Amino acid sequence: MPVPHRNNLALAVLVAAALVALGCVAAPQPEDQAGGPARPVATTTRAAAPKEPLDPDVDGTDTVEEFRSDVDDARSIAEKYWKDQFDKSGLDFEPVAQLIPYERDGEVGCGDQPLGLNNAAYCSAGDFIAYDANWAFGAFQDIGDAFIFYLLGHEYAHAIQRRLNIQKQFTIEQELQADCMAGAYIGDMEKAESLRLEKGDLGELAAGLDAVGDDPGQPWFADNAHGTAKQRTRAFSNGYNDSLEPCDLT
Repeated sequence: MPVPHRNNLALAVLVAAALVALGCVAAPQPEDQAGGPARPVATTTRAAAPKEPLDPDVDGTDTVEEFRSDVDDARSIAEKYWKDQFDKSGLDFEPVAQLIPYERDGEVGCGDQPLGLNNAAYCSAGDFIAYDANWAFGAFQDIGDAFIFYLLGHEYAHAIQRRLNIQKQFTIEQELQADCMAGAYIGDMEKAESLRLEKGDLGELAAGLDAVGDDPGQPWFADNAHGTAKQRTRAFSNGYNDSLEPCDLT
């Protein structure tokens, strides 16, 4: 697979002590009597709202065209990575059915759950990943394209959990495993030279991300718990350094 020409991924940042957590929130998928999910589950990513709306004529170094190209690259590389992993295990791989950008609150829903702004989600009902295009583009401009690759990598990990029928008892376990899987995807593809680390990436992501781990006092067993900044950084680093082995997919 060709190396995308501008994947400025901050790959080493997640093994640096100064890195703050990458923040996604997910709920576990309760099972019905037949063993399938009892309701659609959307997993979300939170961050600050973009400073400007998505505008095809926006000025600046990082353009809408570059943003869309990176979204496409992140999706295609994730699909290649997981297809290769499934092939090695003798399993059939089905890519996520759709990747849906939206711009209005409630424009896209997961079952009967409308998706809000400043959000990205994997939804098992319909098997799609949806994201607020304005928010994601704002994060792309403010943080860099590393955020887009993490965002897609984490949400794609939730889709893989669904395909493998992985259901943890607690939300935090599901989330930290997805962080580990995202780290493995980025680390393994960087080692395979499908992604390239460039000068300045470490500072780009470390300076742009805010700490979005759980608030102090958040019970680890709460339905919306997703891990402290330290826990999420460690989970991603484990996957990045050691591939899928520490992610416990068996």
